Amino acid sequence: MKVLVSGGAGFIGSNVVETLETKGAKVVVLDDFSHAGYKNLLNLKAEVICADILDRDLYRKMPKFDAVIHEAAITDTTLPDERKMVMVNFEGFKNVFNFCAAKKIKLVYASSAGVYGNGPSPMKEDQSLEPHNIYAYSKYLCDRYAKAYALKSKIPLVVGLRYFNVYGPREHHKGSSASMIYQLYLQMKEGKRPRIFKYGEQKRDFIYVKDVARITVDALKLKKNAILNVGCGAARSFNEIISCLNKNMGKSLEPDYFDNPYAGVYQDFTCADSGLLKKNKLSAEFSLEKGIEDYIKNYLSANR
Repeated sequence: MKVLVSGGAGFIGSNVVETLETKGAKVVVLDDFSHAGYKNLLNLKAEVICADILDRDLYRKMPKFDAVIHEAAITDTTLPDERKMVMVNFEGFKNVFNFCAAKKIKLVYASSAGVYGNGPSPMKEDQSLEPHNIYAYSKYLCDRYAKAYALKSKIPLVVGLRYFNVYGPREHHKGSSASMIYQLYLQMKEGKRPRIFKYGEQKRDFIYVKDVARITVDALKLKKNAILNVGCGAARSFNEIISCLNKNMGKSLEPDYFDNPYAGVYQDFTCADSGLLKKNKLSAEFSLEKGIEDYIKNYLSANR
């Protein structure tokens, strides 16, 4: 099987590449390296095409693929340039979608739990969508486009995956957009009290990137189009994260609480309804405790 992974040098994308390669797939990475880290691809065999997903001429030059996994996107939710966010995330998605339609190629693409906003939880795929920022809105547009055109196109499979809060190896290049788990780890590594919004009881459905990559690759085996939540189905607080980090780092640092500057556009609680995911015989295997333990022991402490 030959698979194109757009955004393959990024956080989730590079983990998807590694998972595909362990399954014997031949992988081609498409990335312009504007939001990526070249170190993510070290020790991987994938061919690399350095190009922009907005370049329509690019797709006429592409070789034949059995499937496309689309991970390329701007993921910084604080980006002030709304036009750039929508151009890259939505117009770029349409280019990839239309390429798959023209070539009759399976497509699995990254959506986001951000489309739910502060809607009711556990969040179900068919509930009303209330994106609270331009990043979430760009993903909302992708889902809407996929729903409208998937059945009309010649794509044999279109699967959108609404990732919840992903953390794990290969996110180091993301800076302030990296997971809170990684950012809190860096603070605590320096002996600093971990800073979180008052009073640490905000909850998220945190999912380890190893689970996300495996589910993303396995989604290529689905028999019909779908949009699925990709989460653990359990909401955990930031206080619990700090407790897990303290345990695995041998520390006892207390949280440093401060006011939330993003009130009104911040998701205070996210939890995936994982029923549809499980119905498709997909599910997360790592709990928060096991994920953080693996992350620290096998990656962060090993400086990988």
